[in-house]
Amino acid sequence: QIPKDPTQRWLRELTALSQQLQQVHPNVLAKILKQRTVYQNEEIVVIDKPYGLPVHGGPGIKNCIADVLPILAKMLENMKADPLHLCHRLDKETTGVMVLARSKEAADKIRLLFKTRQVEKIYWAIVLGDPDPVEGVVEIPIVEKEVQSHQSHYKMTLAPNYRLCPEDGKVMKIRKNRNAESAVTRYRRLASASACSLLELQPITGVKHQIRVHLAYGLGCPILGDHKYSHWSKLAPQKLPELTLRRLKLEQSKARHLPLHLHAHRLCLPLGQPLDFVCKPPLFFQKTLRKLELDIPKD
Repeated sequence: QIPKDPTQRWLRELTALSQQLQQVHPNVLAKILKQRTVYQNEEIVVIDKPYGLPVHGGPGIKNCIADVLPILAKMLENMKADPLHLCHRLDKETTGVMVLARSKEAADKIRLLFKTRQVEKIYWAIVLGDPDPVEGVVEIPIVEKEVQSHQSHYKMTLAPNYRLCPEDGKVMKIRKNRNAESAVTRYRRLASASACSLLELQPITGVKHQIRVHLAYGLGCPILGDHKYSHWSKLAPQKLPELTLRRLKLEQSKARHLPLHLHAHRLCLPLGQPLDFVCKPPLFFQKTLRKLELDIPKD
């Protein structure tokens, strides 16, 4: 049954695409990734990661990038090529620049660059609301916690080092959570309209779900389509402002189909000379920008 409404049709197509990537033969998946190769040299291969494709396997995951690295290497080079290596990870729903290495040595070198924070990563995200201030740095440690609700589940959350004293409202330091990882994210607003904003983000650290947690819980501006981090205790679709729903021509009851609007836009890798890679946001992201009347900055 094909919905008449173009927005719903478009969201349905995106969900179907995500499911299709799980059903195709690994050779077909490798071919898709080959078509999405944006750069290669003797050390690295850079791809534009599609939406809805996990990097690693897990329960219920039939296809992932890690599994097709041997096939992709052969398609890009020759039948004798060694499998490619992962150097970093992107969430299943995140799109954009992803670096693979041709050898273990190259992979180790690049992982070290990531670890020692020498790789500059720029993301774009469409978020609900408007961050205040419009640019700044979120520096709040992050920890994984179990959420007690009718369906217990795990989430990353903030573990701040400070809180306001209830008596006099002064800022006081609190005991550090032993398990928390320090997390730093730079952000600046590029555009705002329709109760949403387009933000440019630079994660300085690389904690799991860092950008999503810092935006949702630190700035109170969850990423559009981030149903996991728009609430704390319940597993429910994101609640969207009236204006946003109107511009997207979407009913709140269908909001659960909205994809996560987080895109790895640019990556600068200091390998000998600095290598700079840019991937345009995927079509669904560009469509949302147009519908919300958010102007893409001209690079």
